[in-house]
Amino acid sequence: MRWGYHLPRASWGSGFGRTLQPPDERIPFLIHWSWPRQGERPLGPPRAFRRHHGNLADSAPRSGRHGRLFPSASATEAIQRYRRNLAEWFSRLPREERQFGPTFALDTVHVDPVIRESTPDELLRPLAELALEHQPPQAGLPTLALSQLFNPDASGRRVQTVVLYGTVGTGKSTLVRKMVLDWCYGRLPAFELLIPFSCEDLSSLGPAPASLCQLVAQRYTSLKEVLPLMAAAGSHLLFVLHGLERLNLDFRLAGTGLCSDPEQPEEPAAIIVNLLRKYMLPEASILVTTRPSAIGRIPSKYVGRYGEICGFSDTNLQKLYFQLRLNQPDCGCGSGVSAAPAQRDNLVQMLSRNLEGHHQIAAACFLPSYCWLVCATLHFLHAPTPAGQTLTSIYTSFLRLNFSGETLDSTDPSNLSLMAYAARTMGKLAYEGVSSRKTYFSEEDVCGCLEAGIKTEEEFQLLHVFRRDALRFFLAPCVEPGRPGTFVFTVPAMQEYLAALYIVLGLRKTTLQKVGKEVAELMGRVGEDVSLVLGIMAKLLPLRALPLLFNLIKVVPRVFGRIVGKSREAVAQAMVLEMFREEDYYNDDVLDQMGASILGVEGPRRHPDEPPEDEVFELFPMFMGGLLSAHNRAVLAQLGCPIKNLDALENAQAIKKKLGKLGRQVLPPSELLDHLFFHYEFQNQRFSAEVLSSLRQLNLAGVRMTPVKCTVVASVLGSGRHALDEVNLASCQLDPAGLRTLMPVFLRARKLGLQLNSLGPEACKDLRDLLLHDQCQITTLRLSNNPLMAAGVALLMEGLAGNTSVTHLSLLHTGLGDNGLELLAAQLDRNRQLQELNVAYNGAGDTAALALARAAREHPSLELLHLYFNELSSEGRQVLRDLGGAAEGGARVVVSLTEGTAVSEYWSVILSEVQRNLNSWDRARVQRHLELLLRDLEDSRGATLNPWRKAQLLRVEGEVRGLLEQLGGSGS
Repeated sequence: MRWGYHLPRASWGSGFGRTLQPPDERIPFLIHWSWPRQGERPLGPPRAFRRHHGNLADSAPRSGRHGRLFPSASATEAIQRYRRNLAEWFSRLPREERQFGPTFALDTVHVDPVIRESTPDELLRPLAELALEHQPPQAGLPTLALSQLFNPDASGRRVQTVVLYGTVGTGKSTLVRKMVLDWCYGRLPAFELLIPFSCEDLSSLGPAPASLCQLVAQRYTSLKEVLPLMAAAGSHLLFVLHGLERLNLDFRLAGTGLCSDPEQPEEPAAIIVNLLRKYMLPEASILVTTRPSAIGRIPSKYVGRYGEICGFSDTNLQKLYFQLRLNQPDCGCGSGVSAAPAQRDNLVQMLSRNLEGHHQIAAACFLPSYCWLVCATLHFLHAPTPAGQTLTSIYTSFLRLNFSGETLDSTDPSNLSLMAYAARTMGKLAYEGVSSRKTYFSEEDVCGCLEAGIKTEEEFQLLHVFRRDALRFFLAPCVEPGRPGTFVFTVPAMQEYLAALYIVLGLRKTTLQKVGKEVAELMGRVGEDVSLVLGIMAKLLPLRALPLLFNLIKVVPRVFGRIVGKSREAVAQAMVLEMFREEDYYNDDVLDQMGASILGVEGPRRHPDEPPEDEVFELFPMFMGGLLSAHNRAVLAQLGCPIKNLDALENAQAIKKKLGKLGRQVLPPSELLDHLFFHYEFQNQRFSAEVLSSLRQLNLAGVRMTPVKCTVVASVLGSGRHALDEVNLASCQLDPAGLRTLMPVFLRARKLGLQLNSLGPEACKDLRDLLLHDQCQITTLRLSNNPLMAAGVALLMEGLAGNTSVTHLSLLHTGLGDNGLELLAAQLDRNRQLQELNVAYNGAGDTAALALARAAREHPSLELLHLYFNELSSEGRQVLRDLGGAAEGGARVVVSLTEGTAVSEYWSVILSEVQRNLNSWDRARVQRHLELLLRDLEDSRGATLNPWRKAQLLRVEGEVRGLLEQLGGSGS
């Protein structure tokens, strides 16, 4: 899955200069930049590189001095070493990106977001109330390519300072990261030296004084040699200041004095101010990225150009992003390690059609970060799932990549986490929507949740910052016809995720809970002192009421605890009822619903005049379980949203109590898979084992078993101890890879149904291994309606030869032919436990059928052999009937609906098989066989004088004629 890469903010954290972390962990941005390496490797030739919307590599050198700024060999070597270190660091990808394949790299493909030039007047214009829609651009202000950022302005003046701003998720971090890699690979010839700084790192240094040279040398030891030459670099020196919103800058002379010496120690903020003033290194070029709320921290007179990062405002850019990611060879979008090109192309085409339809997904993918989320979700749904990856973990990681280390407002002393603020406000809106079963919100709804409880000026300022910087990340204008002025969550699943987060964080409180908590805390603080005083007074004064008051004080905290417990049980009850709503019993499973929401639903759409369908929130309980898992709780703690262990335990106990009551009912296959998916998201084997201990039948017939669904079932049920009476996976589109994934579940099954799965000879290798496993306890194996062929049966017989559990085997309509039946006849005696064998409808002739029938008669345990619907002549059927009833003992052979002049006791078995497979079998062939059976019935009825037998034969004839009428035959 590859498209222009959007690397969210996870890699830009604090921790600059600290111990290097393992690659699998989150590595702070500046550590990566400043990591000193010993014995650096050559950078090597750059990868093949595609760029769209321009590149700074196209910029020409600005003066004849280019190439002679660092003439000494030692300085040149220091620069090359610095390039290698920087490229090594920036080429590393977070764990979330490595899921897309081992060869995926940021420098191989990239789609630049749209950058629109803006003016100071436009920045000062009041924003719309909700700031969800971008302001219309002023006439004559074009979009900017990266190669044009430092071009002269409209009046011909040289641009030295460029400020790029954009809301959360528009691609600021990716743009800077890609620019740094461009420079490392020599694709930015306009600059001989590029020095990136993370403002988050600089802010962590506090007021400790340090010079600019010290800041550079501490972070990039390779540049110590060239620091004295920085002043001579002029405009060929580029400083990149990423995340300016993390610094509190004061441009007043009274607050920050003038300083032009790069070696003069000052506070980091003072150094940045003097760089931006052009008082220090006045010829240097500076690129600043920031969120919209912090644009005003730099006076406009110090800025040469403003550029708004507008994300993928062009649908063609969205298509390009998805095409590049989804068509990456390493991206497994099907079974096995990687998907076939046809499978990848099909995903791209479906997604493109959905984008072309101007659906809500196009509005969501305006933000490059949501393009990443769409790709990650599709990868999860269609590729083999990495161990431990869940849908909840994808969404939690997505928020970590965008919000890790982000505070709402660096000037506010509370230092409130941006994600914590979003969980409180957007989570409230999301939960109210789930509770009232709606996904569309008016402006009043949104404002009501944002402004709830705001009383002070500081709180209003925080709300203003959130509206400008992050509200568009969570909400988007609704683009559906007939709903003007309404808003929806950017992707539907995000509403359910935030609603679940709002609950597990304990942010939903009733008035009674709020008052009760305050009273309980107060009683807890003063309870001991009051109890001591009352105890003394009770001894000195004859007051009988004091002991009663003393006991009441002790009871208050326990009463509040019961209130909180009842609240948790109510939430658990609502969650379980949402999971087991009967109205949703016959819709798709939740994973297929997610795929349909992204790729679109093929076929006719619902008419606008039809009554709207009830909103379904089946992901809400899944996310609630997933957020209680240990991994997601650890990531949320990094985002400033900690979930206490005790709260998680009590929520899990409440959920288990409700699941234990409602989870015992028999569920339709799609709902049963949803139930298993909840346990998969929870990632707690002990919890799942206790709740699912009563599950004895796993019926997933008709559910399309994709790789992720196979992983879900195997992960949840593969480690259980009790046996499963039956596992029914008929018509599930299983493949050999799915069989291997589900092997732990098959080992627990007594009856295993794999009918109608298009399993061929290759799958028989895995079935052979299953039968030969020492823990196999399968007694009934149904493989009907799979193209096993004779080659597959040969492998099955190898497994049956060493198996001691299978007693019933169905090979109905498996394409065995004469060769398959002859092979069975030759090797049937290798198994000594088989009791029933069904090889009906396999196109076998008289000779092969007779050979198998004779082998079955000699088998020590075989009791029943099904041979009907094979290509048997009248004489062959008669010989087989005579053989089946020739002597006592041996297997009975079923070839027709009659036995002599009587109805066969297996007539209902034969006709039920025909009825079950009527739509999947060759209709002409089935009709011909039914007509032969009808003729047998008529002949038997004419040959008997017994009225009871005649009545039975007439009844069966009626059944056969009914089937012929369904097939379009005469039935007469």
